[in-house]
Amino acid sequence: MLVVDDDPGASGLLREVFVEEGYDVVLASSGAAALDLAAARPFDIVLSDVQMPDLDGIEVLRRLRRLTPDPTVILVTAYGTIETAIRALHEGAFDYVRKPFKLDEVRLCVARAMERRGLREAVKSGGAASTHPAGAGHGRARPIVGSHPGMVELIKLVSRVAGTKSSVLVIGESGTGKELIARTIHEASPRHDRAFVAVSCTSLSETLLESELFGHVKGAFTGAIERRPGLFLEANRGTVFLDEVGDMSLSMQAKLLRVLQEQEVKPVGGTDTVPVDLRVVAATHQDLEALVEAKRFREDLYYRLHVVALHVPPLRERREDIPLLAGHFLREYAARSGRPLRGFSATAMELLLAHPWPGNVRELENVVERAVALAPGSTVEVADLPEKLIGRPRPGPTSPQVRPRPTLEDMTCEYVLRVRGQSKGNKSETARILGVPRRTLYRMLERYAEAGKLSDMGHSGASVH
Repeated sequence: MLVVDDDPGASGLLREVFVEEGYDVVLASSGAAALDLAAARPFDIVLSDVQMPDLDGIEVLRRLRRLTPDPTVILVTAYGTIETAIRALHEGAFDYVRKPFKLDEVRLCVARAMERRGLREAVKSGGAASTHPAGAGHGRARPIVGSHPGMVELIKLVSRVAGTKSSVLVIGESGTGKELIARTIHEASPRHDRAFVAVSCTSLSETLLESELFGHVKGAFTGAIERRPGLFLEANRGTVFLDEVGDMSLSMQAKLLRVLQEQEVKPVGGTDTVPVDLRVVAATHQDLEALVEAKRFREDLYYRLHVVALHVPPLRERREDIPLLAGHFLREYAARSGRPLRGFSATAMELLLAHPWPGNVRELENVVERAVALAPGSTVEVADLPEKLIGRPRPGPTSPQVRPRPTLEDMTCEYVLRVRGQSKGNKSETARILGVPRRTLYRMLERYAEAGKLSDMGHSGASVH
C-alpha cells in the first residue's frame, strides 16, 4: 500500500493501522514523491490525500493511470461534496473517504478494494485488538470489557442471540460501543466467515447512501462509470450493521424495509432484483418509539429491527468498569507504541473514576491513548491527563462548610486504603487494581504508617469528592 499525504500525522496513523493488519505500507509526503515510488515498484492500493501543495490527489490519480494499467486508488478529501466524489470516480478512483476520516470507514474501503483485486486472502489478520471488518482479513473485534451487572447481562444476551438469524437493535448513547456489540454478534454467529459490513446512516447524503447500500448500474447517474454491487450484496450471507438507523430518511426506510421483507436488492438505475441473505444489526442513540409516535420512523420497520433489543449502559452508570477499561486500553496502546507503561497512579485513577464521561468509552479510550503518548515514565500520572479531568470547580466564597482541600498525598493514601478495603486486605489484589508492583504498594503503606496516616485516613480521612 502506498499512502500519500503531506500531513505526517495522518499518514503515520494510517501506516500504523495497516501495518498492524499485515500490509506493507510505504509513505510519500507529496504527489511527486508518490509518482516516483510508483514508477519504481507496483502497489496494490494507493491511498492518497486530495489537497496537497504540489500535485493534488486527482492529478496523482491521472498520472498513475499512465504508469500502471489499472491502479486501485482511494482518495481522501476534506471536501466531502458530491461534486468531489463524482469527479474522483469519473477520473477512475475506486472510492473516496472524507476527512476527518473514521478508521473503520477507511478499513472497509480498503477491504473492498482488496476484494476487487482478488487479494483479500493474502492479507494477514491484525490480531485481537483489530476492529477492521470481519470479512477483510478475518479480523476479530476487541473483547467486551466489563464486570458491571448490566454488562454481564448484555454479554449473556449477545451470546444467546448470536446463533439466531433474528434482527438486533443495539440501543445506547454515542461512544458506548454499539458497533463492538454488533461485531461480537457477527463473530459468534454461523456467519462469522462472511463479511461484516458497517454503514453509517448519518455520514452520507440520501443519494450517496442509497447508491452505497444498493449499488448502481453503469450510467445510473452522472459519474456512474461502472457497475457497483453495493454493500448489501457485499454483506450477502454475512452481517450488515446500520449505525444510527434513526437518522435514515422515511424514503430510505421504505427501501430498507423492502430489502428485509423480500430479501432482495434492486441497484439504483437497474430493473432486475438480486436475492440476498442478510443478518441485520442496527444501532441508535435515539428513542425510536418516540420517533414512531412523531411519524419520523416507520412503525413496520421498527418492529422488523426491534426483534431483540440490547441496551448498552453509559459509562457513568458502570463506574466499576473504568479501571478495567482504562487498563485494557493502556495495555493496547502501550503495546502498539512500544512503551513500557505498567498502569496508572492512584491519583490519576481517582480522577478517571470521578469524571462524568459524557463521551462514554470512546472518550475514555481517547484519554488513555493521549496519556500513553505523553507519559514520560512507566506510570500514567495526573499531569498526563487532559485539563478537563484535572480541573475542578472551586467552592464559591459564600459556600457553607467549605472543608480544607486535601493534599495530593492525602488523596493518594485514601484511595489506596479504599482499594485495599474493597480487596479485603489482599495486597496482591490491591496492587493489581492500582496497577503498581507489590513492592511499591508495601513502600506506600510503610510511608503512610510512618506518617501516622494509616489510622487517621482509615477512619475519617480527607474527602476526594
